[in-house]
Amino acid sequence: MAKEEKNEGNVAVEEAPQEEAAANEEAQAQATQTLKVDDSTVSAGYANFCRVSSTPEELILDLGLNPNPYAPGEITVNVGQRIIMNHFTAKRLLSALSMSLQRHEQAFGVLETDVRRRVVAK
Repeated sequence: MAKEEKNEGNVAVEEAPQEEAAANEEAQAQATQTLKVDDSTVSAGYANFCRVSSTPEELILDLGLNPNPYAPGEITVNVGQRIIMNHFTAKRLLSALSMSLQRHEQAFGVLETDVRRRVVAK
């Protein structure tokens, strides 16, 4: 008799006799996961400030809006969103952001993060 169980990918698999195990393992290796993203309730925001901190288990991104990014003195930045993720997800995010920025720079030129170097003297 076949028995259904759930694996980590939430895909139902049947137990097979020993001789069919190799064929099932090959089929599972070829199976792909399809993600459907529902963004119907998403709220969009803007951030020009990001603070990154971490614990041994998690990485924490605080995103906010600095209303006067070039003003001297003490400025209070209101953090509007805190994203907490594990380090594996953070590494995948790093890779995705890196690829996206590389494509952008190939199309539009290098992004200079130092504001003083961006200013064109007249």
